[in-house]
Amino acid sequence: MDEELDLVVFEDDQGNQITMEVIDYFFYEGNEYAMLTDYQEDDDTCDACEKADCEGCPEQEEIVIMRVVPVGDDEEEFVPVDEELASRLIEMIESGAFDDDFEEEDDDEQP
Repeated sequence: MDEELDLVVFEDDQGNQITMEVIDYFFYEGNEYAMLTDYQEDDDTCDACEKADCEGCPEQEEIVIMRVVPVGDDEEEFVPVDEELASRLIEMIESGAFDDDFEEEDDDEQP
């Protein structure tokens, strides 16, 4: 069964497109946030270990936290958060503070 990826395309100041994959969404203090990481096609070589089809190389996965802001009926905007908040949220994620949120989403996807 193919798992559908949640991909978001951003444009940097120089007009370059950056594709990121949403790993998960979570709520904190009334706001919705997303955990994202750089997206690589399956046939790309891992930048960290230089292996083709690398899966889960810890050096490869840099986590980025963005706030999710609804704009319109079916659209949302991803807004960068300041470094202090991002660090605090990443620490909370690593400590398992949001595990219940993530498990509930996974349970919802089960048939």
